[in-house]
Amino acid sequence: MITFGVSTWLWTSPFTTDTVALFPKIKAMGYDAVEIPVEYPELIDGAKVKAVLHEHNLTPIVCAAFGPTRDLTHDDPAIHQACFDYIERCFALCNQWEATFVAGPMYSAVGKARMLPDEQRKVEWNRAVENLRKACQMAQQSGAQIALEPLNRFETDLVNTASDVRRLVDNINHPAAGVLLDGFHMGIEEPDVEQAILTVGDKLIHVQVSENYRGTPGTGQFRWDDLRRGLQRVNYQGCVSIESFTPEIKELAGAVCIWRHLAEDQDRFASDGLAFLKQLFV
Repeated sequence: MITFGVSTWLWTSPFTTDTVALFPKIKAMGYDAVEIPVEYPELIDGAKVKAVLHEHNLTPIVCAAFGPTRDLTHDDPAIHQACFDYIERCFALCNQWEATFVAGPMYSAVGKARMLPDEQRKVEWNRAVENLRKACQMAQQSGAQIALEPLNRFETDLVNTASDVRRLVDNINHPAAGVLLDGFHMGIEEPDVEQAILTVGDKLIHVQVSENYRGTPGTGQFRWDDLRRGLQRVNYQGCVSIESFTPEIKELAGAVCIWRHLAEDQDRFASDGLAFLKQLFV
């Protein structure tokens, strides 16, 4: 059975303990799950968040954030260790909240998009494989998985497509390595959304969606029928979660290039998007 979630990034950033004020509204809209982006773990009181999750019967999805200081392909091993320390804190929250995976593009820093010689790209690829295998070992010790997300070419030069992420997972060769597919990135990079889903197959453990312009699902040009068929063909039983952003949070909006409002208001974005998704997967 497919369930439905929404990221708190639709309204605010960074997530702090006080962001749980959104949870009653999210539940009242009809959502089953909430994506919690862990930008700064030190701003989150896990016990208080857990209590509000339980109060409103929301399933937590832990999403990791990888800026310039979190990069498993970096030349400096100290940066790798900072990543592992951060990932460990994400898994600690997973355990506290009974979440089953940490999701995100944790192979490299978002925004790292360069023209590289093939040999250097191979070095970074192998570094990502080696370090993500260590992250998978950490995940296994926590009874969890990682969900690796391909990003479009403007946000990373390492993993852009379903084929890329499938190769990465196969190279890691660890049972804790899974995949997150995001419809926004697929809409840019994939010639065939349905085939992309088939490519990752049973490695798919989370799905994010928005329109081709990052707007409300059902209002743009994304190929929703292809998404539905693909998920049906791999018998996907996880969460389909809306991820988008607000231009009101300038730092986040700048990072994802959101220069204008994408909906009448963010609540309307969330409620109309959920109504569309429920009709799509009826």
